[in-house]
Parts: sequence; structure tokens; C-alpha cells
Amino acid sequence: MDQADRDAQRIDLWLWCARLRKTRADCARLVEAGAVRINRQPTDKSHARVRPGDVLTIAQGQGERGRIAVWRVLGLAARRGPPEAARALYEDMTEGMARD
Repeated sequence: MDQADRDAQRIDLWLWCARLRKTRADCARLVEAGAVRINRQPTDKSHARVRPGDVLTIAQGQGERGRIAVWRVLGLAARRGPPEAARALYEDMTEGMARD
């Protein structure tokens, strides 16, 4: 594994480890549908890389029931762990964004 692999992780794998969806395939479909932005840049590539410090904007649901989540990546995951470990991978900035 080279340095670039240790400093970044595929977005679909990271979202799965962060427990956004139950399966990695569901995370990949979410990205491919264009529902995820990395540092304000739209992406539809499930192999796009995320690094600590990146800000993800994630559209979840549709219509009036839909919501936007804004997460700052705090770390990368070696594996999918328990919910407590998943929450340590990101900072949820959604609340702060709504008040501003």
C-alpha cells in the first residue's frame, strides 16, 4: 500500500464504514445518482477518493421529506465497526449550517 492509499479512501467504502447505508452497493448507488458532493464538487464516481478534512454534502430522500447532510471527514476506516466508531469518522456540520 503506497502513501496515497493510506491518505485517501473510496467514497463508497467510506460512506459504508460511516454507516450511511446498510450495504456498500447502496452507498455506491447513492454516489452514482449524484447525491454526494465532495468539497462542493459534484461526483457520480463511487471510486472518488475522500481524505480527512474533506466536506461531504449528501442529499438524502426526495421532495419535502428530503434532507441535506453536511459532514466533515475526520478519519478513514480500516473496517466497518460499531456505530460509535462510525460516528468518530465524521463531524456532522448540518446543524451549524442551518442556523447560519
